[in-house]
Amino acid sequence: MAHQSALDTLIDLAQRESDNRAKRLGAALKAVEEAEQKLQMLIGYRQDYADRLDQAQIDGITPFAYANFVAFMGKLDNAVNGQQEVIKHAQYKADLERKALQDSERKRLSYRTLNERAAAQALAIETKRDQKMMDDFAARSARFKR
Repeated sequence: MAHQSALDTLIDLAQRESDNRAKRLGAALKAVEEAEQKLQMLIGYRQDYADRLDQAQIDGITPFAYANFVAFMGKLDNAVNGQQEVIKHAQYKADLERKALQDSERKRLSYRTLNERAAAQALAIETKRDQKMMDDFAARSARFKR
């Protein structure tokens, strides 16, 4: 069985690792949220621009202005697609961090379980020793009383 202080050190190191992983997961989840907000902003901007194009077509628009609108809409579509890829990548990183945190927590809990088992075993040994001492004392007392 590992020495008690060694288990305490392992538990402390595992706790630090879990804390670090939790911070990294928090940062990864924040990155996902920010990327999703940016995507929504781009989609909203694209919709506003499409509405302006529709209104410009109703009001009358030159072919050159129409070509500019369409070209810019294409750039917005590319930006939306690019942002969707950013979100996929950010979600992938968040999933990796979540798994790393779970692994770290599993390790920390297994060290804690080992520590609890070692403490329970030490207590059982001490209880048995105390019982033997009490039995010996009772036997000696009974012998002297005769």
